[in-house]
Amino acid sequence: MLRALAEPRRVAILKLVRCRELRAGEISRHFRTTRPAISQHFRVLIKAGLLMERREGTRRLYRIRPQGFAQLRSFLETFWDEKLTKLKSAAEAEMKDTHGV
Repeated sequence: MLRALAEPRRVAILKLVRCRELRAGEISRHFRTTRPAISQHFRVLIKAGLLMERREGTRRLYRIRPQGFAQLRSFLETFWDEKLTKLKSAAEAEMKDTHGV
């Protein structure tokens, strides 16, 4: 999932579709690259669980997959929680050393 977000164009694609579903062509217009290259970015984001594709006739529409971001958030929070626990322990130890509490 993080590898998918390492490419700036993929992040830009996600920003474009964060509020509403867009057609592939609408998304492609924002980039100076080929449509096949953009399609490859779509595939990576879909595989990472961050983007959803819906077909409507011959059109392909894309939007954010909220569940994928919930998983990403949960993963990142484990690091944040660990850091806060260590910070709390350090502050308590300093308080004990400084004030004998």
